[in-house]
Amino acid sequence: MSETDKTGRVGSNQAADANDAEWPGIDSRYRLIVVAALRSKQLLNGSLPRIEDDPRRHRNTSIALEEVKRGLVPFTIDDQAQQNGADKEQNSVE
Repeated sequence: MSETDKTGRVGSNQAADANDAEWPGIDSRYRLIVVAALRSKQLLNGSLPRIEDDPRRHRNTSIALEEVKRGLVPFTIDDQAQQNGADKEQNSVE
């Protein structure tokens, strides 16, 4: 049976934990999702993981989230996106 967290949601949600923990450079859940998705796409296209992985247990999304959490995924935020707001935000994972 799954456990409920302090917000009443069931199960473990790493994206929801972004506000609870200090994630380097991540200032919102949305940025976490965008950066992790871009990194996951890189992994899917053949990039090597920056953490030790176990292919039997981890998917690209889990690896990407762990890399972001550890601060191993450098990314830039477009200056124009910062001025215009989050609706036109563009992130670039390096």
